Amino acid sequence: MTQQAPTIDPIEASSMSLMDHLKELRVRLMWILGAMVVGTVIAMLFVTPIIAFITQPLTEYNVIPQALGPTDTIGIFFRVSLTVGAAIGMPVIVYQIIAFVSPGLYPHERRALLMILPGIMVLFLIGISFAYFVMLPAAIGFLQGFLGDVIRQDWSIDRYIGFVTRVVFWIGVAFETPLVIAFLARAGLVTGQKLMKVWRHAIVVISIVAAAITPTVDPVNMTIVMLPLIVLYFFSVGLAYLLYRPREIRDFSKEPFVKDDDK
Repeated sequence: MTQQAPTIDPIEASSMSLMDHLKELRVRLMWILGAMVVGTVIAMLFVTPIIAFITQPLTEYNVIPQALGPTDTIGIFFRVSLTVGAAIGMPVIVYQIIAFVSPGLYPHERRALLMILPGIMVLFLIGISFAYFVMLPAAIGFLQGFLGDVIRQDWSIDRYIGFVTRVVFWIGVAFETPLVIAFLARAGLVTGQKLMKVWRHAIVVISIVAAAITPTVDPVNMTIVMLPLIVLYFFSVGLAYLLYRPREIRDFSKEPFVKDDDK
């Protein structure tokens, strides 16, 4: 008589798997926290030239941002250090996120995700460069001239730093759209045809996003933000046409409830 294999409770097995995922998540979060701490410490060593670089666009208008409170400079020191530290640790942060979600992907999806990792950083740097060197001077020029003949323009350092970091960060994120769409198309989640059908809705969404990002209310600065976002969207549609691959239906009934190591 052949011995019957012991049955495994799917609920118990899934709970074991969940605990494994939680342990892995804890390790990944520790790596992310460590990367941010190391990046923040490095940024603290160069915080003075970093602040000088951020405030450089104001020198053209002879504006020196002011600290209005006794602890404002300390707050700016830590805010800039944390922001730049997160940027320094971004490669480690992105890698840890990818490493955590990759086991749930198909092999070709994992390869595609790893291939776009360098491109994510490159496009983010291109986006923040565009925001700093193109958009920011135009915005500052408009803000300095608006009612400047009747109102003296003295800016506080905390509001200026918050304004710059918000604009630069979100423009950098927006420039990563093509790679995100390319990965989703490669994974079979979106198609170029579907994206092309909703291009009017996409432009409306882009205009709303541009209005939220743009620090001014004039149409010139909003257009400066909208145009590259529209170009990036249609470029993403082209990538979706080229890279789309139908997603295979995953048959979970053929997969064991437990790992091979537990058998």
